[in-house]
Amino acid sequence: MKSPNMSPTARRLLTFALAAAGGALFLALHLPLPMLLGPMLACLLASLAGAPLMGAGKLGIFMRTFLGVAVGSSITPEVVSQLPDIAVSLVFVPLFILLIALVGYPLFRRVFGFDHATAWYAAMPGGLQDMLVFGEEAGGDIRALSLIHATRVLVIVTVAPVVMGWYWQVDLSQPPGAPISAADWRDMVLMVACGFFGWRIAERLGLFGASILGPMVLTAILSLAGVVDHRPPAEVIQAAQFFIGIAVGVKYAGITWQELRIDVTAGLAYSLLLALISLIFIEGIVLLGLAPALDAFLAFLPGGQAEMVVIAIIAGADLAYVVSHHLLRISLVITLSPLASRVLDRRR
Repeated sequence: MKSPNMSPTARRLLTFALAAAGGALFLALHLPLPMLLGPMLACLLASLAGAPLMGAGKLGIFMRTFLGVAVGSSITPEVVSQLPDIAVSLVFVPLFILLIALVGYPLFRRVFGFDHATAWYAAMPGGLQDMLVFGEEAGGDIRALSLIHATRVLVIVTVAPVVMGWYWQVDLSQPPGAPISAADWRDMVLMVACGFFGWRIAERLGLFGASILGPMVLTAILSLAGVVDHRPPAEVIQAAQFFIGIAVGVKYAGITWQELRIDVTAGLAYSLLLALISLIFIEGIVLLGLAPALDAFLAFLPGGQAEMVVIAIIAGADLAYVVSHHLLRISLVITLSPLASRVLDRRR
């Protein structure tokens, strides 16, 4: 299947075709999150088989903006009034990150033998792109970091729907909203504008997760002002899922046996430890009565920001609660992980 001379356009078309086939198969089998997991697993298998896949580039990033719009449109005055209750639960997020670092760093450094920079940024449960940038600046192995974090996201996004369907009987194959035929064209224009300009403004300001955070903030402002009162249509959310699935799957393109044996295995072991730590915090949050079990489950699973937003939307979870926890986790990791890494490096 290897075709090194394929043009970028041909590689993207091949990627889209395989992703569409994966989504169609999941739809036909009535599997959960068909437009996310179908493309993701199809691209994963094709990458492992040596197919010359390629991500969707700026188009894929733009499609993520609709997830930010969906979250922002859910932030209403009623939701804002509940923020003091959420704040108590947010206190546990720094402890969550600290425990992950204390367990993850020795795993990568001592067990799998990665260098300090690679082990540290592999253990940080932040955004993939941010960890790659910090890891590269610190002299870490970018390819290993990419595969470890992609494996973390892949495992969490694949296993979480299974758990939700088995334990809570959540139907994740249902459409994530009203059909596009019911949408007003003026609302659609406004949503596209919120997505695009929110993304660009956040990107210009250098904010993390700009494609989601920027549209979310801009749409939330308009939602609180009563200008926006609808979520993006189901088909738009499904299209966003499609491109997110591709983004995760193509991270494995060009993988070698050694990378599979070391980097992916390390990512799988790390994912298992993350699951155990997450379960401890989820149980604690539920026992303290700080949130319903499903909301706590989605808030304390350290998956990718976009992927967790998709699952929360379709599951009908409390978006304000879930998203606030992921935003705090990622912002703390981005802010503090470089400082902590330098402190550790000096001690070494």
